[in-house]
Amino acid sequence: MPNNILKRPRTDPYIIAIVLTAVLAAFFPIRGEPAVVLDAAVTVAVGFLFFLYGARLPHGAAWEGIRHWRLHGAILLSTYALFPVLGLATAVLVPAVLSEPLHLGLLFLCVLPSTVQSSITFTSLAGGNVAAAICAATFSNVLGVLLTPVLAGLLLAGGTGAVPLDALPEIVLLLLVPFLLGQFARRWIGERVREQRVLGKLDRGVILAVVFSAFSEGTAHGIWKQLTPSRLLLLAAVCLVLLVVVLAVTSLAARWCGFTAPDRIALVFAGSKKSLASGLPMASVLLPAASVGLLVLPLMLYHQLQLIACAWLARRFAERPAEDPASAPAVPGASA
Repeated sequence: MPNNILKRPRTDPYIIAIVLTAVLAAFFPIRGEPAVVLDAAVTVAVGFLFFLYGARLPHGAAWEGIRHWRLHGAILLSTYALFPVLGLATAVLVPAVLSEPLHLGLLFLCVLPSTVQSSITFTSLAGGNVAAAICAATFSNVLGVLLTPVLAGLLLAGGTGAVPLDALPEIVLLLLVPFLLGQFARRWIGERVREQRVLGKLDRGVILAVVFSAFSEGTAHGIWKQLTPSRLLLLAAVCLVLLVVVLAVTSLAARWCGFTAPDRIALVFAGSKKSLASGLPMASVLLPAASVGLLVLPLMLYHQLQLIACAWLARRFAERPAEDPASAPAVPGASA
């Protein structure tokens, strides 16, 4: 089964569902009082979703392999330092290649946390340090509840009307407090919440609602007149270049730091990902409703590109010869 997954990276059916939802909202937007009700419902749903994220997060996984602080630090630096720097550097592409809103959407992409599930999955399939991937992805998402709003406030507020830093208490109330309450309630409901089928359906349902609300609002405010097919293709090209640069930098940094091959794999996969599952709900809270739809386009494109590229990379790692240095055993505490 893993080999089939690696050899035939396919478009995620859920990505298709997101695209269809966006198209539906673009052609049949809701306006007036129903839009206000939907926006309020999405806000409540996002808060509940972060409560469930907190309840699902295992304490043990966060501490397993914690001795690899250099590796975790490198992954976090890639997520919250390298990406924002590269995002700021793309300002030279405005307006010739990227419109101002698309550039700001790219900046929002760059301040998001790493993925959890795909980082761990690809690291495992490639024979990397799974425990380190679990730990790093966990830290990234916990810190993201705080760092993403701060970085978004610093980098985006001037150009989009995004939530400024003085509004952080409200963001903490909407995102961090539910997350912490979920962590507190984990001892009673954690096992039930970790049932992937239940949480997965709710998770995806909330994201689809966020997409519909965002794109519907964008249509009502006429933002799609700013997007042409050529702009969309250029945006996809920029996202692809961003992904290639991050993959190259994390690979070189891993070798420069002298990490073992399993640790290098964990850094490459966990350090290059951006979370769609966290990003879309955060966008509904952090970004102005009228422009959310346009601003999340870079994230949606990057997400699909990272899955395709990392599936190919995982296959390359998995097919390495036995004598390759990557077959060296992982450091203590790094076994799956």
